[in-house]
Amino acid sequence: MSAADAPPAARLLAPLARPDLAGHLSAYGPPPFGPAGSADHEALIAAVEESGLTGRGGGGFPAGRKMRAVAAAGRRAGPLRSPAGTVLIANGGESEPASAKDALLLSRAPHLVLDGIVLAARAVGATRAYLCVHGDPAPLRAAVTSRERAGLNRVPIQVAAVPAGYVASQETALISFLNGAGAVPSFVPPRPAERGLHRRPTLVLNVETLANIALIARRGPAWFRGVGTAAEPGSVLVTVGGAVAAPGVYEVALGTPIGAVLEQAGGPAEPPQAVLAGGYFGGWLPLPGAGSLPLSARSLRAAGAALGPGVLVVLPAASCPLAETARVASYLAGQSAGQCGPCTQGLPALAQALGQVAFGQPGPEVLRWTRDLLALVRGRGACHLPDGAAGLVASTLQAFAADLRHHAEHGPCGRAARPPVLPLPRPPGSGS
Repeated sequence: MSAADAPPAARLLAPLARPDLAGHLSAYGPPPFGPAGSADHEALIAAVEESGLTGRGGGGFPAGRKMRAVAAAGRRAGPLRSPAGTVLIANGGESEPASAKDALLLSRAPHLVLDGIVLAARAVGATRAYLCVHGDPAPLRAAVTSRERAGLNRVPIQVAAVPAGYVASQETALISFLNGAGAVPSFVPPRPAERGLHRRPTLVLNVETLANIALIARRGPAWFRGVGTAAEPGSVLVTVGGAVAAPGVYEVALGTPIGAVLEQAGGPAEPPQAVLAGGYFGGWLPLPGAGSLPLSARSLRAAGAALGPGVLVVLPAASCPLAETARVASYLAGQSAGQCGPCTQGLPALAQALGQVAFGQPGPEVLRWTRDLLALVRGRGACHLPDGAAGLVASTLQAFAADLRHHAEHGPCGRAARPPVLPLPRPPGSGS
């Protein structure tokens, strides 16, 4: 996927002469570090709160509130319980198969993310930071080394390559992995802000969130609010895929109509029928009606979808939506951490039932069983994987009721044989 060269709301993706430290410093200047323990750190948390920045990894929690909670937990822990202070984890894992924005940001503006890591870490009293990524960590390790030589890393940063897997970049899974166990989610409470990595208060923020913090520290909360809406300010990175002329990562102001975002990606490449908003924990929205819907967490949630990690995938009319979702449901069932029944038993059963609906000859009993499974899976898991998978299936059954009736009466449609539109990771050993 390629990025737009200069999107209208370009901030994080503002063109740089080059992405190395010299190019970064030429564009932005040195990060505004204050003395350790200075009032500048409290001022940064207050500025992030005032900016209205929310997490860009999918959860959408207010970033300033999260920072303040971790800073307060570190003070409560005291030297006996937390002798080394708090910890910061920068989440660049991006395990959502339909998303490419974190990888692009880390390649285009790595030092903006690293600035944000150091600034946020110092603001909450962290004495160590981890940058978690999938893939080759070598380029980012080189970037960290260049900053150490320049005296810019006031907090040690370790780049950690985390294993692939849909739940591997969930915040408690990252903590489990860095603690030396598997990259699997853990039960909460306690939440990471109270007791996370090495049992210390831990701040986990997405890399896009941290890059925004680096800009807020330089330009202030009023500047950040200069785009977006009053309720959801700022810009957001959106991965646009599927049946569009120019798939890629685009930076847009929150509140931009979905249709306008798709036009930035060249518009539909063939007649569309729906758009998946929010990735595989999101939902389907029929087109062209969804084109007027504002791209914001609030409006998408009200429509039965999600902003999530900023994903829009256009499904062409020539593709079978039931087959597309059945393939994703089967993939998600295989991503279980094996910690609870709704994952180990419920998700495979749900995927099998939806597969029968999409590729078999579903009778009324199969349709009833599919809907019954949704109720059995939702709200019962150790993490959000069962809820997310069930939500996507429920959205499919609602958005494509006509297709459901056709499959129930006539069996699989010819569109099910078309190559998939929704991306899925290749199985190990399958080649490139």
